[in-house]
Formats: sequence, C-alpha cells, structure tokens
Amino acid sequence: MENLPQTEPNRFRPTENLHIVFWLFKDLSWCLHLRVLGTLMILPTFFVSLVITWRTRHLVAELCHNVAVTFWIIANSFWMLCEFLNAEDKPVGKHLLLKHLAAIPFVLGIGTLGYYYLYHRLIRKCADPETQPLS
Repeated sequence: MENLPQTEPNRFRPTENLHIVFWLFKDLSWCLHLRVLGTLMILPTFFVSLVITWRTRHLVAELCHNVAVTFWIIANSFWMLCEFLNAEDKPVGKHLLLKHLAAIPFVLGIGTLGYYYLYHRLIRKCADPETQPLS
C-alpha cells in the first residue's frame, strides 16, 4: 500500500474507530442488560463524540454529521437509562412516556442533517451553481 497524505477527516480516523468501540460496548451492554457497564460507557462514548465534533468543526459536512451523531448518542443513552431504571413506561404528562423524551435529541439530530442537506447541499447549490457547497 502506498502512503497517501491524510485528508482532514482521515486524520481523525483513529479517534473515530475508538468511538465505535465505546459505542458498541455501550449498546452491547444495553442488549445484555449489563447496567453498570452500559452506564459507564455513556461518558467515553459521549466525550469522544464531542472531541470528534470539535476537531471537525471547520468542515460543515463533518460538523453537521458529528453533531447529529452526538444527539443520537444522547437519545440512545437516555433511552437505555430509562430501560435500566425500569422507568421507560413512566407517564410524563397526559400522553407521553418517559422514553418518548428520547425523541427530542433524535429530532434535533435529524434537524441538523436537514439543515445541512437542505441549505448547504441544495439551496446554496441552486442559488449559485458555480459555488460548490461546503463539505
């Protein structure tokens, strides 16, 4: 294999790979009801997500996708904790259950990606076809 210079996103690949390991341990712990390990894995998974997001903040595409991933981790972790605490079906208000509050960060993540794809990829390109959208 030839040694290619690392592009900006590729130089963060080792951190992203570590993030995947943390995330898999967190979700495997959730699946197997290993409450302590699952709960402990929230912090490194979330922290590394923030680090990746910060490091890629100057690349709009990377930033938006990493913010969406961070929201996903928040939603996923909240839902997991609700299950671990047997509180997922606890009523919150008249028509909501506690686990439904996980939809808030999920929607924020979808909104972040919607902003990127609608504004940066679609609207900016249509407004000025000569200008490539920031990636």
